[in-house]
Amino acid sequence: MKSPWINNYPEGVPSTISTDGYASLVDLLEQACKRFGPRTAVQSFGVGLTYTKLEGEATSFAKWLQSLRLEAGARVALMLPNVLAYPVAMFGALKAGCVVVNVNPLCTPRELGVQLRDSGASVIVVFESVADTLEQVTDCDGLLHRVVVSPGDMLGPIKSSVINFGARHIKKLGPKKPMAGAWPWRFVLRLGRDLSWQAPNISMDDLAALQYTGGTTGSPRGAMLTHRNLVSNVLQVEAVAQPALGALLPRPLTMLTALPLYHVFAMTVCGFYALHAGMKSVLVINPRDRASLLHAWRKDPPHVFPGVNTLFNALLNEPQFSTLDFSSLRLAFGGGMAIQQAVAQRWVAVTGRPLIEGYGLSETSPVVTANPTNASAYSGSIGLPLPSTEVCIVDEQGSVMATGERGEIAVQGPQVMQGYWNAPADTHNALTPHGFFRTGDIGYMDEQGYVFLVDRKKDLIVVSGFNVYPSEVEAVVSSHPGVLECAAVGVPDNASGEAVKLFVVPSDPSLNQEAVQEWCVRELSRYKCPRMIEFRAELPKSNVGKILRRALREQ
Repeated sequence: MKSPWINNYPEGVPSTISTDGYASLVDLLEQACKRFGPRTAVQSFGVGLTYTKLEGEATSFAKWLQSLRLEAGARVALMLPNVLAYPVAMFGALKAGCVVVNVNPLCTPRELGVQLRDSGASVIVVFESVADTLEQVTDCDGLLHRVVVSPGDMLGPIKSSVINFGARHIKKLGPKKPMAGAWPWRFVLRLGRDLSWQAPNISMDDLAALQYTGGTTGSPRGAMLTHRNLVSNVLQVEAVAQPALGALLPRPLTMLTALPLYHVFAMTVCGFYALHAGMKSVLVINPRDRASLLHAWRKDPPHVFPGVNTLFNALLNEPQFSTLDFSSLRLAFGGGMAIQQAVAQRWVAVTGRPLIEGYGLSETSPVVTANPTNASAYSGSIGLPLPSTEVCIVDEQGSVMATGERGEIAVQGPQVMQGYWNAPADTHNALTPHGFFRTGDIGYMDEQGYVFLVDRKKDLIVVSGFNVYPSEVEAVVSSHPGVLECAAVGVPDNASGEAVKLFVVPSDPSLNQEAVQEWCVRELSRYKCPRMIEFRAELPKSNVGKILRRALREQ
């Protein structure tokens, strides 16, 4: 298979990566902790854990897990926002030879129950403010141990008391009542420190995480990510970041981590990669709390800022954002959803740095492609395949299509999952006859190997036999100065089969349907123009801020 993208890698980016220097993901993290011991690894509310302290606390949690005499590969669910306990619990679970199951703290009791039962989780570490959700879950007999993390845990006695009081009594985020039989996080760590430790034998092909995704069907499925998958993606990200960040400096770089670590993009990039690179990761507990995010940026101006289009857009619409210090910023990396040109242009005008767009999925650990990180402008592409990664465009039968033709993006590489947990049929259907993973995304590749994302296959709107890609409609509408956010979906129509319905969050209160319609008529073919326009105060979003078209269709 031809790989034209390799010729377009920036100088210093290798065509392949090797994992030979690591025995497992745990080994990669332990090597980082030994190499960067006194540096700050993670920081929250101004309190930091050094690499040495992080490993020590993770080992305490691992020893406690080991004392439970769980089966090899036992599942440990983490239902936490970005607090210090999260990287400790993640690292500790892996050190104990367990499999991490990331859970969105905002999920409902039904959604939580599905993940716990399907994964067979034996232990859950849950944030105090969402413990009531766990209490409502039934039929999880395999869930034997529950650990509760308080907002102020690991922040020191004084700050811990202040944070806990504010969360429980001012913001009213505490549980209705204490969870019976649950272990407090601080008590678990204290117990673990005094226990003996026998490091388990962990191989690169062992399962490291079950990352649940709705996939193309909407039903949650656990993508089985091995230690090799995640180590590979960390090294791939390191390779493509090198042109922007250079060799590791004696002075550590700072990454501002506003994306939730339970999401696969943040887990790999803000979690594992940041630790591997010796960075200080400043955790923002709630990215929707713009005041806290701006405060974190002002206090620790980042060198690296991963985000998604909606987060970049929201920051640009904050009056105080333009007053921040951008002199340290070397890499603003976007994924999770398409970066809109209007947002990218405003970002570089305000910060002086371009948004570097990448692409990935839960099933690919997640990063598949990325634009050269030394790029100076927005390209409209999702970039070049990462080192050791093959990407092609296939038709419905899985046959490779010609350069420039639109089809389904398919991927092969060391970061591609082992398969879907408990779903062999889904795993089989997700692969082409040649063993490439079918992403469910429509795109094309140009002669230089740059991949362009058109839209999700399931979101395609067919109007009178013509294909309408929602992202094109949204890109046009979002460029209107009076529009903050928008989303386009297909709705049934007797005359044309489907019609485009547009949802708009205005930034200008005077914006009306006629103005939006006129804008669309000027920029889009008639069949692509929305038949219906609905104004809303906000749009439904995923845990990383991705607009949920499926939720809009269902509504």
